[in-house]
Amino acid sequence: MNLLLQPSICNPQSDVKITGSKSETNRLLLLQALFPNITIENISNSDDSEVMQMALKGNQEIIDIHHAGTAMRFLTAFFAIQENRTVTLTGSPRMKERPIKILVDALRQLGAKIEYVEGEGFPPIKIKGQKLTKSNVALPASVSSQYISALLLIASKFENGIELKLEGQITSVPYIKMTLALLNEIGVATSFIGNIIIVKPNTQRLAPKTLTVESDWSSASYFYSIVALAKEGTTITLSSYKENSLQGDSALAEIYLKLGVETIFVNNSIILRKSAICNLQSAICNLNSSPDIAQTIVVTCLGLGIGCHLTGLHTLKIKETDRLQALRIELTKLGATISVTNESLTLQPSEHINSNVKIATYNDHRMAMAFAPLALKVPIIIENAEVVSKSFPDFWNDLKSLGFGMSEID
Repeated sequence: MNLLLQPSICNPQSDVKITGSKSETNRLLLLQALFPNITIENISNSDDSEVMQMALKGNQEIIDIHHAGTAMRFLTAFFAIQENRTVTLTGSPRMKERPIKILVDALRQLGAKIEYVEGEGFPPIKIKGQKLTKSNVALPASVSSQYISALLLIASKFENGIELKLEGQITSVPYIKMTLALLNEIGVATSFIGNIIIVKPNTQRLAPKTLTVESDWSSASYFYSIVALAKEGTTITLSSYKENSLQGDSALAEIYLKLGVETIFVNNSIILRKSAICNLQSAICNLNSSPDIAQTIVVTCLGLGIGCHLTGLHTLKIKETDRLQALRIELTKLGATISVTNESLTLQPSEHINSNVKIATYNDHRMAMAFAPLALKVPIIIENAEVVSKSFPDFWNDLKSLGFGMSEID
């Protein structure tokens, strides 16, 4: 499905309900599978979380997780400790290009039995579950935090817990802290001092616990972009959010304040208000702790006519697509002057945006959603728009409720 987004004006005041964070949901689903006393509320309705639920509840020998990178990593760790069960994890053609070797090597250090079915270092993988008794392992600190979190989530089921050493500068610290905070919340003891993370073994039955998933800050980013590009005074209320969020992408509030969007916390909601005209020449952000919002920020800057220099983006090359190259290609179509390296992106200020450009989404949900707010400036076409279901199935309906005009085209 290709969507033509017509030149639109955002409603002056709107309310949007966003479902639970995919990141929190998938962590809690795995913990619930290990500790059935856990009850989860406000679960994400994303494709990724549905894939995760089906994999954890089913008894298939071959599990296809499609494009769900988080599920691939978390389930690799989960099935490594499922004694007397053999599972093959596979996925989409792109998933078979996304590396899994660092996690597999770490699990093998701990005694896991995992084999590559096709290419060395990549899915599909065959896992023979067994009890893991070793407790010491090391990982490069710069790897995706999902590798680290995958190990931490299963560690309390090890006979001696785990002592994980991170070597070098740590990437995405907030997501590691999110994992540890959720473990603490269900009663598992942890510590994170320097570059050493310890998860204690669970030696007693955990008390029943109901946990409510906070709404997804990554999904909120597109509404920050909309407000930034809308008329002064525009407000959008989003629920449900916490001022002391565990999610790294909550950095949006501070980043977008410089782009003219004020964040007001009221009860369990945030009010986004266009408070001023952005007078920056260029936005400079280190997104080492929140790389998933890079696409949204650079598109916002293009819409505002300002430049930006974003760093800390090295993990974007192994996402649903190589997001840095995808951004370079699509933004260039729109008339932008942009350059990328292996870990950074630089956009030059520009006063003109080309109209009626077809934006390729590369089977990447964030490409589709990040470019959509530009309809407040020019008509734009989003190819394969249905890809948003990976994380935000209601996205296009929510944009319609804000006043965006759209129609399906060939």
